[in-house]
Amino acid sequence: MTLDVDRREVFRYLGYRGHEADEKTKMLVEACISELNLAAEPKVVSKELPLVTGEDGWIDGGCFQTKSMNLSKNLGGCGQVLLMAVTLGMGVDRLLMKYGKLQMSKAVVMQAAAAAMIEAYCNALCKAWAEEYEKKGLYLRPRYSPGYGDFSLSCQSMILDGLEAGKRIGITLTDGGLMVPTKSVTAVIGISEKKEPCHVEGCEACGNLDCAYRRSWQ
Repeated sequence: MTLDVDRREVFRYLGYRGHEADEKTKMLVEACISELNLAAEPKVVSKELPLVTGEDGWIDGGCFQTKSMNLSKNLGGCGQVLLMAVTLGMGVDRLLMKYGKLQMSKAVVMQAAAAAMIEAYCNALCKAWAEEYEKKGLYLRPRYSPGYGDFSLSCQSMILDGLEAGKRIGITLTDGGLMVPTKSVTAVIGISEKKEPCHVEGCEACGNLDCAYRRSWQ
């Protein structure tokens, strides 16, 4: 499966703001994307669950419970959620480890390209799901991942367990709470009967305005 990676995202992760990368860097980015597409084995598991919300940002998403004012706002008016777990697979991790030992400059670019690749995969999945749900008269809210705003990372394990992501697509957590494979994402997507006028995701959905990797137009 070849993923269409947004080169602007790769350069954003590399810290290019207000100036264009040189030709050598552009060529290295293309080489990294090509290698990643050969190594990646994109996999996804998803599940639709009932949603219950309460006062002070209380949320019960079926397999996870938390308090989050940011996520509660994101899910306002929704009666169900679509949970997702996505990974690029261990082949990408092996590639990142390889260049981390052999060529650090390429490892940095490879990390940026892999981050943009998992984002591209998530975007493609969400677009396809949105089209499917719209045929049923339902609309998806922006995906929201543990770690965004006040949505606690502790929910990561509950979402993975609820999706049986370890057994089904091989995502596990380290003792420190990091996902393996490293290029993996979990997220919550609200399902609503009301179509929202504007869908935002990624940087736009996160309240951390001081992040060094925030999109430059934010």
